[in-house]
Amino acid sequence: MAPAREPASTGNRNLISVWLLVIIIIMLGYAVFGDRGVLRILQAEKQQQQLEQQLEVIKQEQQRLREEIERLRNDKDYWEQLARTKLGMVREGELIYHLPAPETQPKGKKPK
Repeated sequence: MAPAREPASTGNRNLISVWLLVIIIIMLGYAVFGDRGVLRILQAEKQQQQLEQQLEVIKQEQQRLREEIERLRNDKDYWEQLARTKLGMVREGELIYHLPAPETQPKGKKPK
């Protein structure tokens, strides 16, 4: 009779081992693919690096704009430069020369 009990306890051990294995696999899957899993952490770190790069670009742009504001407040020569380049303004008495654009056709051919 003793041999009859051993297979029953072996079956229970196998069943417990299978359930433990299933639980471990589920926990491992959650640890890798879950909301707080390894993949999500890696994705969050990548996103953090991208945001830090964007922040650095924005900080540089902000510094450039602050410098331009300072020049606009204090530098009259900068005002004149902007008026000439962006608005096409000239001082009284200055002459403006308009040169024709160079031809794009090869020499020897006449435009029709």
